[in-house]
Amino acid sequence: MARPRTICLLLALVTVLAYSPVRQAALVVFDDPVYVQNSQVEAGLTWAGIKWAFTTWYGSNWHPLTWLSHMLDVSLFGKDAGAQHFVNVLFHAANAILLFLLLFRLTEKLWPAAFVAALFAWHPLHVESVAWISERKDVLSTCFGLLTLLAYGNYVNELTPRREAAAHKRSKVWYGCALGLFALSLMAKPMLVTLPFVLLLLDFWPLGRSSAFGFAPADSATRNTQHGTRTTHAPRLILEKLPFLALTIVSCIVTFLAQRSEAVVSLEQRPLGLRFANAIVSYVEYLGKALWPAKLAIIYPLPDAIPARQIAGAALILAVLSFIVWRMRRTSPYLLIGWLWFLGTLVPVIGIVQVGGQALADRYTYVPLIGVFIAAAYGAAEVAARFRISNAVVSIIAAGILVGSLRVTEYQLQFWQNSQALFGHAIAVTKNNAIAHINLGVALEQDEHRPEALAEYRRAIEIDPRRFQAHNNLANLLSAMGWREAAFSEYQEALRLNPEAAVAHVNFATLLAEMGRFDDAMAEYAKATRLAPDDPRPFYLMGKACLRHGQSVEAIKHFREARQRAPRDFETLTWLARVLAADQNPAVRNGSEGVALAEQANQITGGEQPFVLDTLAMAYAEAGRFKEAQSAAQQAIQVATAGGAQKTVPEMQQRLQLYEAGRPYHEDFSKGAAASK
Repeated sequence: MARPRTICLLLALVTVLAYSPVRQAALVVFDDPVYVQNSQVEAGLTWAGIKWAFTTWYGSNWHPLTWLSHMLDVSLFGKDAGAQHFVNVLFHAANAILLFLLLFRLTEKLWPAAFVAALFAWHPLHVESVAWISERKDVLSTCFGLLTLLAYGNYVNELTPRREAAAHKRSKVWYGCALGLFALSLMAKPMLVTLPFVLLLLDFWPLGRSSAFGFAPADSATRNTQHGTRTTHAPRLILEKLPFLALTIVSCIVTFLAQRSEAVVSLEQRPLGLRFANAIVSYVEYLGKALWPAKLAIIYPLPDAIPARQIAGAALILAVLSFIVWRMRRTSPYLLIGWLWFLGTLVPVIGIVQVGGQALADRYTYVPLIGVFIAAAYGAAEVAARFRISNAVVSIIAAGILVGSLRVTEYQLQFWQNSQALFGHAIAVTKNNAIAHINLGVALEQDEHRPEALAEYRRAIEIDPRRFQAHNNLANLLSAMGWREAAFSEYQEALRLNPEAAVAHVNFATLLAEMGRFDDAMAEYAKATRLAPDDPRPFYLMGKACLRHGQSVEAIKHFREARQRAPRDFETLTWLARVLAADQNPAVRNGSEGVALAEQANQITGGEQPFVLDTLAMAYAEAGRFKEAQSAAQQAIQVATAGGAQKTVPEMQQRLQLYEAGRPYHEDFSKGAAASK
């Protein structure tokens, strides 16, 4: 058993070293703000966060284990993106080891199992699933999926012909473990909804539990004798999978409900004919990228039409390959099993139910390519044995393939260091990629390259004027640059294209509020709350708008609504505390509650936010705790000075003088500059 342990160690070591560059990688502007930079995740692992994880459809998904994983990252490492990247790498290395152990256990062939696991670990198509923090759901779901397969293998191994009581009991335990692990996999990502069919494939090969469709190769009979398993009728095998299938059905329903409002593209936008055509072509493109992983990108745009010749060619390739592996099912069953594994596990993401605007995605191959690798590795082993090719030659070829994979993986990882490189590369290797231009614009805008960002948004609109995100982002930037009339027009176009886009309603409302159109702004915010009732941002911004309009009581109501949806959002806590502590209306003020809220906000921010400390000082003063108010104000001045925010210091010093005189600070927020902070 020394060699399997050595192989596991080498798999883990080389995988971690190969992916070590991600330790210095930044967050990606695409999806990472949703998965990593939302207030629930940034609060770390809390009871409130656990409840939220199991009850939310935030991000158009239901995957509580993924949310809990990201929360645990924050609790352990804070907001260190490198550490969170490294957790993905560890899961990927663990998955490679689990895959090796699974195949070695089921087939008892060491080197083919090792080659499949190494290809899985080091193939460039899997870079996206590992180097992208948002794809934690991919590596996590696969981890539980592989554990499910291992548990299922143990279950089958306990099904002895003599049916001893102890073995029968153990088989039930392993079956229950497999079912539970499958549920956990689906709670991380619903990608593996096809796993019941994978279990059925394994029944045919390598487990040899059925002779249906010509499956009963010579080595199956030997394995059955060695391991005590027995041939089972196909209907019995199908009945055995029904509990797994029930979980699949539930997961599919939940996923569709979570994605139907925002992520799922309508048939009007992407006709069914185009979807089927893209699915056929995508299968072949995935095979091509597996064989020659060049021009890999984070986004491959879905075209408006696909040439008939391309569709026919792809269909012919799929038909020929299917015919070949079917004809060879008796002598080389792993070819058909690997092929069906590849075809079947891609079904949920092949685009029949279109989610997003991509034609295909590298991350979707994380599990499906295992089937291709199995067919290739076990097929190569058979060819080498049949033609008596020396082990040295086989080893050299295998090593060359793996080293080549590692080199391309190294090359691909350089683009994941930052968003500008990532989306710039996507634009370079694809055509008419509006989504890549939009996200490159976001990255440029975050780095204060506004003219360049403006050009990217306009290029995206030129490529695809139907994308509301491009108009929305362009409007945001125009508004920030002071071009309100131009921004107004772009927001209107964004909402014409997608009236259900809550984010566009929120942004348009904010512009209207800045233009002094309070009633119109509140109407737009209200639309956003109906479209995204769990989003705290519209309520928070409604509170800010009400403050500027002199409606403190209404502002408090909206801040409380926002706090219900994001209890640990420090900005909401701070503004609510500020109004309760310093509003000019004595009927509004509540010093003790203001202190509690401001202290919570200060704890969340670690005493490093001068605005929070300034608010805490106001609350202490309103509660009559002037010594503590002076201390908090002095700390606020020190932090602001050290952080380069000196323009706020004079106002803080004036408030400090009030506290030293034993007087609280009160403000008319409709007139004060604070209302715009």
